[in-house]
Amino acid sequence: MVGLFLIALGTGGIKPCVAAFGGDQFSDHQEKQRRTFFSVFYLCINGGSLMSTIITPILRAQECGIYSKQNCYPLAFGVPAALMVVALVVFIVGSGMYYKAEPQGNIMLDVCKCIGYAIKNRFKHRSSQYPKRKHWMDWAEEKYDKLLIAQIKMVLKVLFLYIPLPMFWTLFDQKGSRWTLQATNMNGNFGLLVIQPDQMQTVNPILILTLVPIMDSVIYPLIKKCGLNFTPLKRMTVGMLLAAIAFVCAAVVQIEIDKTLPTFPSASQSQLKLLNMGSNPVTVKLPNNDQLELPAAQASDEYFTFDAGEISVSIGSPGVTRPISLVKGKRQTLLIPSNINETWVMTDDLTAKPEEGNNAIRFVNGLNTAVNVSTPGEALGLIEPLYYSNYSLITNEKTTFTIQTGSQSCEYNTEFGFGSSYTFFIPTVGPSCQNAITVAEDIKPNTVHMALQIPQYFFITAGEVMFSVTGLEFSYSQAPSNMKAVLQAGWLLTVAIGNFIVLIVAELAKLPKQWAEYILFASLLVAVCIIFSIMAYFYTYIDPSEIEAQFKKNDHDDDEDDKTQLQKTEVEMVKKDSKSHDEDDAAKQTKI
Repeated sequence: MVGLFLIALGTGGIKPCVAAFGGDQFSDHQEKQRRTFFSVFYLCINGGSLMSTIITPILRAQECGIYSKQNCYPLAFGVPAALMVVALVVFIVGSGMYYKAEPQGNIMLDVCKCIGYAIKNRFKHRSSQYPKRKHWMDWAEEKYDKLLIAQIKMVLKVLFLYIPLPMFWTLFDQKGSRWTLQATNMNGNFGLLVIQPDQMQTVNPILILTLVPIMDSVIYPLIKKCGLNFTPLKRMTVGMLLAAIAFVCAAVVQIEIDKTLPTFPSASQSQLKLLNMGSNPVTVKLPNNDQLELPAAQASDEYFTFDAGEISVSIGSPGVTRPISLVKGKRQTLLIPSNINETWVMTDDLTAKPEEGNNAIRFVNGLNTAVNVSTPGEALGLIEPLYYSNYSLITNEKTTFTIQTGSQSCEYNTEFGFGSSYTFFIPTVGPSCQNAITVAEDIKPNTVHMALQIPQYFFITAGEVMFSVTGLEFSYSQAPSNMKAVLQAGWLLTVAIGNFIVLIVAELAKLPKQWAEYILFASLLVAVCIIFSIMAYFYTYIDPSEIEAQFKKNDHDDDEDDKTQLQKTEVEMVKKDSKSHDEDDAAKQTKI
């Protein structure tokens, strides 16, 4: 919690100010260079994001520790911290080369006081006997400077335009959560390269580094040559539409994934699988099913679904019939011993895909002696006779299992994909171990390829370039000189609100299908985009420096008028005093 608080405090201090500070380094006639700066600034942000996404997992994967070796989180956190210190030193060393605007007190406090006074004064004079004013902020003129009031009007005008914007961030920030979860149900084998589900996020910064220069040097100039006035607000509108298209693509991909997902039992159902541990085939009779012939050391191909909580199972001929209790909402496997008169063992199976694209595997020991199973990096443990092991998670790679019982041992090699679950039955341990072990596929591996996510990443990134980069520039260009950071903070506030909207909408909607939720979010963004485009149509672009200069000129002229009037008054007073003095002299002469 302390770390989260400190990073929130630091981020809240640097994020609103760094973009405004960079924009301050350019004068008013360097508008093109300032626009380039915001693009380069966004490039640097995503370059850092790309590096951290690649390097941090590598550092974390290193083993460190005094008493036990484990993932090296101190190294993963320590290296970025050290680099941040270096960056801070470099920034301080270059301090003399920066233009630094003179601080003008606590502008946020002044703004809040002025707005509060305007609202209070307007409420006091709400009667119809008082003449109306052009803007409700004009009710603060009795106490506050007209320039400050005009600056607040500019800020409020832009903040009002920001009201629909959180919806974009509601969609955008799901690429690191829901889209990653979507990737866990996909196949990341690209041939020479195997991509893990959380690594698909690197597509976003890679595309950012590619699209920002293309947009600035090709797309925008081309649109300008076509005679189209592609204003910042129009760019942001197009960016929102592209984000909506990205979620439509995500919905299409999700529909394809759903076709390949296993059918798990509902809360009122149970599912059962059968595994013959004997060396001879057996006949099994289940309720509402025909007789099933199970080969030796083999499992049934599919799970059988039942609504009843208890079923009667008949095995063998002549058959042995026993009642079996099933757990609602669960998958189970019935282990049929070679001697059907012995105890029947029930296992609890997975009712969801393994997380993060891993593969869940377990072994069933068909021998009368304990078996030890291990891999080069992990010991799966000792398996009791005629019993089963717990599930172990294996990554998508070729794996060698060493199986040992007493003085005998053998190796079993197999290759795993993404998101599957297997039960390996060990009937014997010997030279023919590779061929003797049978495999039951409880959950099929992912078959939909992760490459299908690339279009949605492309559209969301193109939307981000047109929306976010343009928004930073727009926020700076439309802000008064002393409130650049205030508007940048308002822009970042839309990001925070967008993250809250995700939770609210997902909780209220509670849609059973993920693709339907994607379509819902896309529809909401399109609706908000229409509202924003209407607001943008009526928005008038301003030049804050020009307005401020006009107010300062008026104040200067007023000061000159006041000075001239004061000089005239002083001259008249001198004349009056001189006249009075002459009259006194004349009276004295008369008396004499």
